[in-house]
Amino acid sequence: MDNFAKHYLAAGQTSLSNYLLSHYHELGMTNDQFLVYLQLKGQLDRGNESPKADDIASALGWDVQEVYSVLHQMISAKLMQINTKREADGLSHDQYDFSLLAEKLSMLDQQTVNVISATNKKFERKVVFEQIQQEFGRLLSPMEMQEVNGWLDEDHYEPNLIVLALKEAVLNQAYSLRYMDKILLNWERKNLTTAQQVQKERERQLESQQDKGTGKQPGQQKLPHIPLFNLTDPDHFKNLDS
Repeated sequence: MDNFAKHYLAAGQTSLSNYLLSHYHELGMTNDQFLVYLQLKGQLDRGNESPKADDIASALGWDVQEVYSVLHQMISAKLMQINTKREADGLSHDQYDFSLLAEKLSMLDQQTVNVISATNKKFERKVVFEQIQQEFGRLLSPMEMQEVNGWLDEDHYEPNLIVLALKEAVLNQAYSLRYMDKILLNWERKNLTTAQQVQKERERQLESQQDKGTGKQPGQQKLPHIPLFNLTDPDHFKNLDS
């Protein structure tokens, strides 16, 4: 094995989160701060708990004061902190802690989820208004818009549930929000809060109506027809023999 290969393997590897690589700017981290982080991470991954600023400066080709300045910026921005660790022999040394950076990444991810959720809700609200206006064949008045917004924001009805109430109203040729509101209130009294629950309730009612029409109990299976006759009747056996 040549010297390069030996040095390459001995140097080890630095583990880096691709999520951090893609989003460090969104955390307010500058390129210089990210470079210092990479150098510190490399030292930590090699088992050096207390990297020296001189070594970081040498690796980056910077003056050591530049490194100190960037470290101070990172601490002020809560991207890192320095903890003092005391050993059993009484000596102490500083350790670089990047748990604050991990927390910021977690918060950034949650903010992204919240933005996506808000965007989806905005789209669903738009669809509800468009479908109501399309079925009614007209634009909604400001008062009607306020009522629909109340269903979504105050009553917290699911958009799919409102659309289902709209379809129910259209089937009954009742093109009014008042009729839709009665439908929604009726479902709420029955504790039906999702479109799936309403659909299941409809299927249950339909099955119950069909059972009443056939005279069988709900859930009862149809049994095969069994003819009844008197086994002691000699005429029965005569008929079988004939």
